Amino acid sequence: MNTVIKRSGLALAVAGLCLTAGTASASSHREAPFITEVPKVDGTDFYMFRSYEPGRADFVTLIANYLPLQDAYGGPNYFDLDEDAIYEIHIDNSGNAQEDITFQFQMEDILNDIQLDIGGEMVSVPLKNIGDASNNANVQMRQDYTVTVIRGDRRSGTRQAATNVTTGMETFAKPLDNIGEKSFPGGYEAYAKQHIFDIAIPGCTTDGRVFVGQRKEAFAVNLGEIFDLVNTNPLGARDGEGDGDLADKNITSFALEVPTACLTGSAETASGDPVIGGWTTASVRQARVINPAPTANGKGATVEGGAFTQVSRLGMPLVNEVVIGLKDKDRFNASEPMNDGQFATYVTNPTLPALLEILFAGVAVAPETPRNDLVTAFLTGVPNLNQPVGVTGSEMLRLNPAIAAFPLAGQDDLGVLGGDNAGFPNGRRPIDDTVDVALRVVMGALTDDAPNKDAPLTDGVLLDPAELDDAFPYLATPLAGSPNDSGI
Repeated sequence: MNTVIKRSGLALAVAGLCLTAGTASASSHREAPFITEVPKVDGTDFYMFRSYEPGRADFVTLIANYLPLQDAYGGPNYFDLDEDAIYEIHIDNSGNAQEDITFQFQMEDILNDIQLDIGGEMVSVPLKNIGDASNNANVQMRQDYTVTVIRGDRRSGTRQAATNVTTGMETFAKPLDNIGEKSFPGGYEAYAKQHIFDIAIPGCTTDGRVFVGQRKEAFAVNLGEIFDLVNTNPLGARDGEGDGDLADKNITSFALEVPTACLTGSAETASGDPVIGGWTTASVRQARVINPAPTANGKGATVEGGAFTQVSRLGMPLVNEVVIGLKDKDRFNASEPMNDGQFATYVTNPTLPALLEILFAGVAVAPETPRNDLVTAFLTGVPNLNQPVGVTGSEMLRLNPAIAAFPLAGQDDLGVLGGDNAGFPNGRRPIDDTVDVALRVVMGALTDDAPNKDAPLTDGVLLDPAELDDAFPYLATPLAGSPNDSGI
């Protein structure tokens, strides 16, 4: 049963709970058999919230994380993304379970063969950089990216390139990963912030901002304990299990800040507030042939061809990890929200509550099925919070951006359950403890007669707010690959 428990045993609860909450964040590391083979396109978390940086209240921030479990010291290649893939953030602003706007990111490797004169022979060096990595002349390989805005169907809709407001170009630079202080003598974060760009988004009268690069992992959970049959105390202290097993990991983020008016459409709650739904995907070419004689610098190691095919999908947290059955996990990753009826049984008759009841006999009692409370939240959004009028049931993160944001210091990490309607499940912010929220919801917090309705269930791990920034791109400076100072 611990094959179903991924990123958090209570995370199990989170998954189901996420469903029950209706909109949420996504936490999904190595959740399906095939995605473990292509980690560069493994979507791990999705954040969507009204921007709370001072002066940015009229914007929504979207953050899609990929490439999980990065050890900062993973050189010499570190964690570049796949230039033969497309990474996408989809927005449904009409409530019909289909994308209305897609932000499509595509990477490009920029190669620079750096050679040294060794005894009269020019010889290529083995390291990613040979000096100050903030100077591109010292870097062998880096990445640029483009952002394409697609209105309508993601493959056949109208496509327009977003542009860098400063340069007028259609390309943006991705910073190198945090190799260490000696490679970035001026400080890594100062270097990374040079890669926050104003972006002109087609169809928007106000510019947004974009950043693609490495950040510190912000999901707090003890993976080891969870995989050990949820070896935690569900009624213990919320901060009783340390910092979590991901505290020493980095992640790669696609962060985009978009004017709210450019995202909202006709979907509104009963009170008239606009609601948007969002999810992320990654797609690769249908065919990949290994080249037995790769060209220099790794170019041509494979030959890619055919149509782009979706291999990763992420909306709400842990859905594919701990809700969808093992046999259907790859199918879920290839699916679209408009076809979610095929997975309905996993929501109406979830296995997670039953597993928790077995693991915590006398503490956790599974609510009766069918779980109509989960169906409402999972497929439609929460009434009077983020449920669009006339919504088509589908799994995605939903946000009502008309609800005012709180500054980071005033946010409650239990979101709506803590009285903070600007948080999970009304979208997801980095501070939101979706594991604890989801755990409580999956065990019946939204039902009147559930035995565990008021139980303060927890996985015992909290994120320290001091690890987050209060400004775009919000996630903290990634851990350095080298803990040493600049040395000699």
